[in-house]
Amino acid sequence: MPAAKKIVIIGGVAGGASAAARCRRLDEFAEILLLQSGPDVSFASCGMPYYIGGEIKDRAKLAVQTPASLRARLAIDVRVNVRVDAIDTAAKTVSARDERTGDTFDASYDDLVIAVGAAPFKPPVPGIDTRPGLFALRNLDDMDAITAWMLARIAAAGGDASAVHAVVAGAGFVGLEMVEQLMRRGLRVTLVEMLPQILAPIDEEMAAILQADLEKRGVRVITGDAIAEFRVAPGADPDATDVVLKSGLQLPAAQLTILGLGVRPDTAVVQAAGIACTPRGHVIVDDQLRTSVPGVWAVGDAIEVRNPALPGADERWAVPLAGPANRQGRMVADNIYGKARAYKGTWGASVVRCFDLTVACVGVTEKTLRARGLPYAAVHVHPGSHAGYYPGAAFINFKLLFDPARGRVYGAQSVGADGVEKRIDVIATAMQGGLTVEDLAELELCYAPPVGSAKDPVNLAGMAAQNVMDGLVTQLDWRDLAAAAADADTAVIDVRGAGEIAAAGALTEGAINIPLDDLRARIGEVPRGKRLVVSCASGQRAYYACRVLAQRGFARVDNLGGAYKTYAVMAARERAAAAAAAAATAPTANGDHK
Repeated sequence: MPAAKKIVIIGGVAGGASAAARCRRLDEFAEILLLQSGPDVSFASCGMPYYIGGEIKDRAKLAVQTPASLRARLAIDVRVNVRVDAIDTAAKTVSARDERTGDTFDASYDDLVIAVGAAPFKPPVPGIDTRPGLFALRNLDDMDAITAWMLARIAAAGGDASAVHAVVAGAGFVGLEMVEQLMRRGLRVTLVEMLPQILAPIDEEMAAILQADLEKRGVRVITGDAIAEFRVAPGADPDATDVVLKSGLQLPAAQLTILGLGVRPDTAVVQAAGIACTPRGHVIVDDQLRTSVPGVWAVGDAIEVRNPALPGADERWAVPLAGPANRQGRMVADNIYGKARAYKGTWGASVVRCFDLTVACVGVTEKTLRARGLPYAAVHVHPGSHAGYYPGAAFINFKLLFDPARGRVYGAQSVGADGVEKRIDVIATAMQGGLTVEDLAELELCYAPPVGSAKDPVNLAGMAAQNVMDGLVTQLDWRDLAAAAADADTAVIDVRGAGEIAAAGALTEGAINIPLDDLRARIGEVPRGKRLVVSCASGQRAYYACRVLAQRGFARVDNLGGAYKTYAVMAARERAAAAAAAAATAPTANGDHK
């Protein structure tokens, strides 16, 4: 009988634990050693914010597997609280240290799987290592510490959670989940994001919908600014911290600060071993998840993978998501045992629930396409989540990005109260299957009035994109409306009803209101010889109007991309930003600036 294969896996959670379990299923006699730096080997990290907020009551349910359960069921040697200090790829050994006892040991391997994950980014901000109440969320110990600290602060406030101020730094997925859950506990929350918008994986006009909802719920949202310093807050509470931003703005004293500033690959020991990594520290792997060193594989948040949403085999990105990490762990085990499975890349299908809204996306953003100089077009549709005549339908804000020449789907983003992730899942599947926007228009999807429409939002987005590709309509980007409206050679036509305009607001000063149903009868009121920009609430009536006008001799007719629903959100955001800037620089009564 041949000697048992020795497999060492550095890191558990999604990728490492999946690799270990699959290796055992493929080889009953392998010696499998899993080394985990923290106390928990396989846990539901995505569920941690919901435990902090109290939605998940039973902590034990977050421990997917324990060292004991993995030993009992899979005969895997699991050692937690063990830090790997060195990897010798020539000798095929790892040197590790038990962080509780200080004991060290070496382990040899035939195959080594790197699943070290990524660590929360901690910028060199004064006070970040000395002030109490500052936390990052990576593991269950962090979750327990945050929960205990938060409950202690609430108790110190006499049970009045609204007296506790929390600052969340970073408006990514975890940051937004923490905002929701801290608000659920009753805390006052300020969200700070250094980028001009929240939630960078979607485009600004889609993020603005979520930001407006957060602000309506009482969350103070600050974008385009970053934390510069944590200071001792004067007053009776020694655990309160003044948070000072780079703009000079000082936030009210915070009793709790969550650092959700993104993650960095935890690969120092990997790089020291001479295993090839990117300048940002991500492990470089091929399509079978092999590193630059034979017998060494890597999976999960620590690796860079192909970005199949973009044309070109050299497009790569790092996407820290649990789903891809789980699949990579399984695949690397198959490849260790000669099954030669290729990882096709990560499409970035992501979702977050924040209060009553769900935000989901897949593929790349418009800003990414612009940065790469790729030809693209964008369509926005705003259909209902199910048939409008059935009670309870909610609007879905849906954006589709595509190549206008070939119909290739680059990505999609959606925000709404119902049915959002279902539609992004369809787009993700379509992208992986190589379907075009024409195929989206023809997809056969489930329909019954309580759950869908005869023309699903995915179909409608495909049809809108098809109209652009066929030359049936041209679009004006919502960003360009203000400049177009100021042009004497352009007329803006608003085909909403007068009641709609009175209730929701005018599109822009000087817009001509001709409801769609009156357009043919009032065609003489439409200026000839000018460029026309046509809009309605969501885009569909404006498209109909564009077709009427184009076929009646109007040579330059554009549909406003995103229509009133998109433009109004961004216009309101710009007005609020201008008002905040004016307030910040306005002189006070004594002549000083605030």
